[in-house]
Amino acid sequence: MPQLFIDISWLLIVSALLGLLARRFKQPLLLAYIATGFILGPHLLGYLKEPDFLHTLSTFGIALVLFLVGLELNLNKLGSLGKISLFIGFIQVVLTAILGFTLAKFLSYSWLPAIYLGIALTFSSTIVVIKLLSEQQALESLYGRLAVGILVVQDILAIVTLVLLSAFNHNGNHSVGPQFLLMASKGLLFFVGMILVSRWLLQKLFAWLAKSTELLLLSSVAWCLLAAMVSVALGFSLEIGAFMAGLALAPLPYHLEIIGRVRPLRDFFITIFFVALGTQLTFANLGVSWTVIILFILFALLIKPLLVMIIMGTLGYHRRTAFFTSLSLAQISEFSLIIVALGQRLNQINDQLASLVMIVALVSITLSSYLITYSEQIYRLLNPWLKIFQKKQTLTDDITNERWMGHTVVFGYHRLGEKIVATLQKLKQTVLVIDFDPAVIELLKQRNINCFYGDMADLEILDKAGINKAKMIISTVPDIDNNLLLLKDIKKQGVTKPAVYLTANAWHDTKALYEAGADYVIFPHHLSAEHFSLMLQNQVINKDRFLVDKHNHLRELELHYADRNRH
Repeated sequence: MPQLFIDISWLLIVSALLGLLARRFKQPLLLAYIATGFILGPHLLGYLKEPDFLHTLSTFGIALVLFLVGLELNLNKLGSLGKISLFIGFIQVVLTAILGFTLAKFLSYSWLPAIYLGIALTFSSTIVVIKLLSEQQALESLYGRLAVGILVVQDILAIVTLVLLSAFNHNGNHSVGPQFLLMASKGLLFFVGMILVSRWLLQKLFAWLAKSTELLLLSSVAWCLLAAMVSVALGFSLEIGAFMAGLALAPLPYHLEIIGRVRPLRDFFITIFFVALGTQLTFANLGVSWTVIILFILFALLIKPLLVMIIMGTLGYHRRTAFFTSLSLAQISEFSLIIVALGQRLNQINDQLASLVMIVALVSITLSSYLITYSEQIYRLLNPWLKIFQKKQTLTDDITNERWMGHTVVFGYHRLGEKIVATLQKLKQTVLVIDFDPAVIELLKQRNINCFYGDMADLEILDKAGINKAKMIISTVPDIDNNLLLLKDIKKQGVTKPAVYLTANAWHDTKALYEAGADYVIFPHHLSAEHFSLMLQNQVINKDRFLVDKHNHLRELELHYADRNRH
């Protein structure tokens, strides 16, 4: 039996077993993959006999990761993140890199290793954060949106970092003069060339290839690898070429289908990449003490979040929003591991430094997973001491001093909320809308609708909204924890209980909210089915009525999105 077959078999079997264990304890799967490489690698059991071929396969994983990053990066999307996310992300990266570099120099690292350590400590894990926030249904919260915006900025800067690192040659010549100018010129030509190829060749070619899903997948991967080889031939890393290949296909109407078909292949090869990293992980001959390792871990878990809190507090964010956003970023990114792997290939850092970064990544990702999971409890424990990070005047303090009485509070305006508010206005009800999207708040102000910017999970926001004097409270936010917290806070008020209508996306959440005291739970799937059933009855009775509903629906949607686009 071929040794390579045995190696990959062991790799997949142990990865699957440890992956199940990681899922049981709610840990990111990449921890299981790195642990697989360490267990099967030369420093423990030594079952993997073909490490060179394993590393070759892992490069496919790196290429496909960057390819999908390019495919999913819509440059027009940056504007929707808002200037705040862009500013916070950029400042955080710069300050963290400087402080990380300073710490490394203080610990007696030479210049180049210190630069790599500063860079590695800078980026947070997009995969880990989005996965955990998604599991907590927090991606649409205020802090979730801010965290994702910062992560997108980090990913873009990580790509730029890969370009800059590629400017260093393999012989250790690190001058930033003629060598850098030459690489910059090549990079510009490469970028312009990819844009021209995308516009004049790929659009027509992939329009024909898209007729066959199998050929679309094969051609997309082939294009990724071709661009990676061209990038290497120009003196850049294969990561840059793969990213540019994805960016070239991003404008195509088939890019979502390409993403869906390439992602499983990416997941397979990225498993091998993390296993290959794990084979290099060694706790022996690190060349540093555990004190140094702990300092770098504390930097990722404490100093980086602290910087984000200070920046957000200075910009006027409430301490709760700043705390949750910063806590989401308390780990090292998979991009950090890719950058370190590039440094090894360029012979700019040694295996000991790579192992140090992997240990810090393992520990920080593990601990940050628990920090994010129990962030609400941690916040309530630390809340009295977090006031120092909040300005006296915050972004939520533009609320009028009007004494609310007998009003209806609506949490979340997007989708369900917009229709509900329109109905309440027709009924001549006093409405106060709370939303975490600054663009929505601006739209509401232009429509002269009472509103302010905030998160329904913030107890101070609930007090300022006067929920203890409200006649009705409606939450269109389907977050079970926030809705349960809202019900709990209403009970604490000790006054006449307002009517409370909440939203849930799952049956078990609906049941839990009813048991906690909700007057009615909006279950969109059920309501949609009921509404469509009524429409079907109308169609059976009167077909013309069904056509009227169709045209009314289309006209209403056109007016709605035309109004949204104007604002």
